[in-house]
Amino acid sequence: MVESAREHGRITIGDAIRLTGANRNTLKQHFRNLVARGHFNQQGSGRGVWYELK
Repeated sequence: MVESAREHGRITIGDAIRLTGANRNTLKQHFRNLVARGHFNQQGSGRGVWYELK
């Protein structure tokens, strides 16, 4: 996921699902943790949310 964010400048939950095949809710929790730890910035809200590397 980090590599995809690096290559494209951002990543969405949908992108992460396609890359990993993981469950949507599991990925949302992982992204929340990454945001809390300062690895990603969250942009937007709801269905339009995307994440970028800090």
